[in-house]
Amino acid sequence: MKPKKRVVAIDYGTKRIGLAKSDPLWLFAQPVGTFDRAGLSEALATMVKQDDIALVLVGYPLSDGDETNAMTGVVDRFLEELRAEFPLLPIETVDEHHSSRSARQILIASGRSRKERQQKGRLDSAAACVLLSEYLEHCDRIG
Repeated sequence: MKPKKRVVAIDYGTKRIGLAKSDPLWLFAQPVGTFDRAGLSEALATMVKQDDIALVLVGYPLSDGDETNAMTGVVDRFLEELRAEFPLLPIETVDEHHSSRSARQILIASGRSRKERQQKGRLDSAAACVLLSEYLEHCDRIG
């Protein structure tokens, strides 16, 4: 039996982009890393070549009242580019409202030192894991 394709999640930022992927059974999220825009394209292209992606989730920034903000437009442009670059990949947005805050709390609870937690990119890939974990908790795994 061929392993199931993975779900990947992207926490898009103007400086760094966090990437996480599920296991083949869609039970767990694991960080892939933090990339610049070109590095993200390369990482996704590699996974596409391996026919390893079932779905791409992109964190979508809305404020408390589900209002758009300055970052929403930036992510909209990123989504357009991503869909143009990978036209065959299913891409969905997910609310990223508290993902960075949750990721920060997870890193604190993990016992990592303040210095380790503040390493560039650690929070971004952890935020992508939070987005993916929340999706996996609520998705239908049958299929």
